[in-house]
Order: sequence, then structure tokens, then C-alpha cells
Amino acid sequence: MPKARMESKPSSMIVVGGVDTHADTHTVAALDQVGRRLGCAVFPAHRAGYRALADWLAGHGEISAVGVEGTGSYGAGLTRWLSAHQITVVEVNRPNRAERRRRGKSDPVDAEHAAAAVLANTATAVPKARTGLVESIRLIHATRAGAVKARTAARNTFTNTLRTSPDAVREQLQPLTRARQLTAATGYRATGDDPDSTVKRCLRRLAVRISQLSEEINAADHELDRLTRELAPTMRSRPGFGPETTAQLLITAGDNPDRIGSEAALAGLCGVSPVSASSGRTRYHRLNRRRGPASQPGPAHDHPQSAPAPPTYACLSGLAQPPGPSHPAPAPGAEALPGPRGLPAA
Repeated sequence: MPKARMESKPSSMIVVGGVDTHADTHTVAALDQVGRRLGCAVFPAHRAGYRALADWLAGHGEISAVGVEGTGSYGAGLTRWLSAHQITVVEVNRPNRAERRRRGKSDPVDAEHAAAAVLANTATAVPKARTGLVESIRLIHATRAGAVKARTAARNTFTNTLRTSPDAVREQLQPLTRARQLTAATGYRATGDDPDSTVKRCLRRLAVRISQLSEEINAADHELDRLTRELAPTMRSRPGFGPETTAQLLITAGDNPDRIGSEAALAGLCGVSPVSASSGRTRYHRLNRRRGPASQPGPAHDHPQSAPAPPTYACLSGLAQPPGPSHPAPAPGAEALPGPRGLPAA
């Protein structure tokens, strides 16, 4: 894609940008190379606004990097646009609570904090590219998770409704298996307003909802199976790695797995790196557990005839066994993760 046409000042000034993203507008702040604030502005959150934002930053000097809050939510579109136009983007977390209490909370303050974090090199994370098949897998995976949650809620409602239904209905359905209960409830055609007819209509609606959600989940499973086999055949060939587990690991790595520069970085991303929790004479370490999908890669045994899964580093590197005296630890490049499109698999 051609580089954005942005007229820079005829100056050697280096500019670092910071963006506080929202649904409708993005607030951007510009700092020079020594941290002096050059200005702050607000732009709409669409492609024309992204170009105007980049032109505004370039008007202060040469753009070194742009720190963006929420690269996976409100800032996803801006991140894609800036990366496509060869502007370095750094993922920035929101300031901690102590910093917010000290400086206050506003969009310009948050934007300036994002720029300062990039300038001070405290924010160094490379955002996910979100432009390849892994992004497709993420979308399918998220939609499937919502369908599973909705089906579980519908099943619970069906069971509770059946338990409290009139005896004639309950005695007819309760001895049946779950699948037969749904089939029988789908065939109800009651029209009256008495409790027996009403509960039959409600059970039929719930049964139809459960069946539709099951079809949606099965369709998502087929898509995940096909895409994960295409993108990570080495990982899928290992026992214990079905489409669900493989999809979550690919989502964690992203479309640009080269942003994970070492085994330690991968361990930190997955929430299994050691973190010091010592105090005084006590020497203690804990696992770097974090909430969210990145630290919960899903069950390791959703593969048919699954055996205990090998360690994470072995899965990502394609090794058959963990490193030992005759098997050194793999290099940071993970051959089981997808490489550039069009290259032969390792």
C-alpha cells in the first residue's frame, strides 16, 4: 500500500504521538523528543479522520512512533491504518490508578500519557496486525463463545421450566434423554392460554433456540477445524490440540507472531512466567496469572483420543519432546506458528 502523503515541516524535530481512542473520536497529543507538549487535537474515528490525524502529527515534524490506547478495541481501525501507511504503532496501556489520581483524568491527559510512555520506552508492545487468517479465526472463535454461552443459558432455562411445569407435561418429558426432550418439545403446537398450553409453547421456543444455536456452534467448529489445519498443521498434528485449543493459541500469538521475541515473552503473554513476590526475608515467586483469553488458552484435551499435551514451548516450536541435554531449547522463532502467506511450511 502506498505511503500516506503527509507534508512534514522542514525541520529535524522528532515527534511522538499519543492517542486516546473512543467510539466516535480520537484525541491525539504530540510531544517532541524531550517530552515537551506540542499540541493536542480531536479527530473523527473514520478513515478521513485517521489521515487528518497523521497529517496533523506530521505538521509538527518527523513522526517517530504513535502510542495508541485500545489497539484491540476502539483503536483497532486507527492501528490498521497507521500500520498500513508505515507509521510505527506502539500499544499503550492506560495509566495506573496512582498516576490517574495525581494527574487527573481527561482525554488530552490520557493522550499525552500515551505519547510519554512511548517516549520513555515504558510502552514497547507491538500490537496485533489483525489483517490475516488469525483475525478470521478470532472472529469465529468469539462468535462461537457467545453462542455456547447463550445455548447454556437456554438449556438451563429449559430444564428449570420443565421441572416446574404441570405434571402432565413433566411426566411426559422428564424420563427422556436431553435430545429426545428437545425433539418432543419442538413438536408441540399448543394454542390455548392455560398453563399446560403456555408451558408447551415456551418449551418449544427454548427447544428451537437450542437447536439453532447448536447448528451455529457446529458450523463454527467446522470453520475453526479447517482454518487451524490450514494455518498450523504442525500444531494440529499433535495429540491434545484440537481446533478450539489451537485457535486460542493462534489468537494469542496474532497474525504477526514475530512480535513475540522470546520464550520468556510467550510465557508472560500466556500468564505462566515467574514473577517475584518476595518481601523482607521471604523469597517467593508466583505465576504471572492474568485475566482474559491471553492467559486462558482453553482446554488442552479437546482433540479426539487426546493424550496429555506437550509443554507450550514444544507445541509452538514443533518439537516432539521438551529440551534436555541432547535437545536444546528451541530458538524464539516458532515454526508451528503461521509464517508469511505463500511460503512452504517448515
